[in-house]
Amino acid sequence: QVQLVESGGGLVQAGGSLRLSCAFSGRTFSTFGLGWFRQAPGKEREFVAGITWNGGSTTYADSVKGRFTISRDNGQNTVYLQMDSLKPEDTAVYYCAATNRISIRTNADYWGQGTQVTVSS
Repeated sequence: QVQLVESGGGLVQAGGSLRLSCAFSGRTFSTFGLGWFRQAPGKEREFVAGITWNGGSTTYADSVKGRFTISRDNGQNTVYLQMDSLKPEDTAVYYCAATNRISIRTNADYWGQGTQVTVSS
């Protein structure tokens, strides 16, 4: 069974940066699309970024485009989310997700436990 373990969350000031990591295990990493989602208090979980199985294509929510970068290392079975120019509204629990279907945005089948990101103003 697929297991996803996030790390790298924490407290950062507005304008700062964080890099989240997600370690994948249990299946063949290079056959899965991957993504990051987030959920702020009192809000629904939302899509943040996605990357295809070979890293050839990435997608981003409009709210993070130009500030966040998703990448993957198929040799290390890890997906990353580099977050720059962080804003207080980026505060949320961030979840890693995986799918072996088309479009991680709508077909996330496996989830990590989440990591908290808090951006202070």
